[in-house]
Amino acid sequence: MKDLSYYIDLIQRSYSDYWNYLINELLNPAVNNYVYLLIGVSLLFFMIEIVRPWRKNQGVFRRDFWLDVFYMFFNFFLFSLIIYNAASNIFVDLFNSFLNSVGIENLVSIEVSTWSIPAQLLTLFILRDFIQWNIHRLLHRVSWLWEFHKVHHSVKQMGFAAHLRYHWMENIVYRVLEYIPLAMIGFGIADFFLVHAIALSIGHFNHSNFYLPLGPLKYIFNNPQMHIWHHAKHIDNRPYGINFGLSLSIWDYLFGTAVIPHDGRDIELGFEKDESFPQTFVGQNTYPWNKNEKTGS
Repeated sequence: MKDLSYYIDLIQRSYSDYWNYLINELLNPAVNNYVYLLIGVSLLFFMIEIVRPWRKNQGVFRRDFWLDVFYMFFNFFLFSLIIYNAASNIFVDLFNSFLNSVGIENLVSIEVSTWSIPAQLLTLFILRDFIQWNIHRLLHRVSWLWEFHKVHHSVKQMGFAAHLRYHWMENIVYRVLEYIPLAMIGFGIADFFLVHAIALSIGHFNHSNFYLPLGPLKYIFNNPQMHIWHHAKHIDNRPYGINFGLSLSIWDYLFGTAVIPHDGRDIELGFEKDESFPQTFVGQNTYPWNKNEKTGS
């Protein structure tokens, strides 16, 4: 049984290690640098939106543009520095200790480390996206999770930065529910930077003010013309939403949640009664608890 001093030391090391990592990322641009990946991908889609906007009457600096930019860096880096990295390290340690206490020393049930690197990366990309598609559906179907997910759906004008506008609780929900199924596969690659870079790029693309006909590829990859309908304020006979795909659209077509009624360029975005939803970062991130206090639920 590990004592309190062990976990205090683990917390201290978590903060120190992540701080050093973040400073190193900032000071040392490299091919596999997450800070400059986010900046580079964001600048790319920002320029695309300027040169070839789908909604030409939408301003370059659309409504809540700077709020969404802050969300991008907060959810990508600052939340880990504030609490997430330390909390996740404690969770993993406690979870592994629990497994050891019941005689399980290794979760791996499918050993893929002997596969080629491309095969490993493709497997990770597809499996992770399918898990996230299911989690995304949960965010819409489970009422208390929807209260957190409303932050993402409070976007009223779509643009690339809206991709990472979400409540910090979603970081926890996604990572916790992803952890066990991904841990059960013995990936032999330490750095999944390429998979992360592709997912980030597609996510920015899905939310961007950009029109790109994909032809038959639309049945495989998510895109702005499909994802705009996921953010539609009014959808008939679909109380839990549509088009849940993150990187891939194929899950929606396979499971009957793909809906594109018509060109959605100018549809109204949001959710019912979003007029009263907070407009500030603090207000949006305290909303689920403040709402419960006001309603007594």
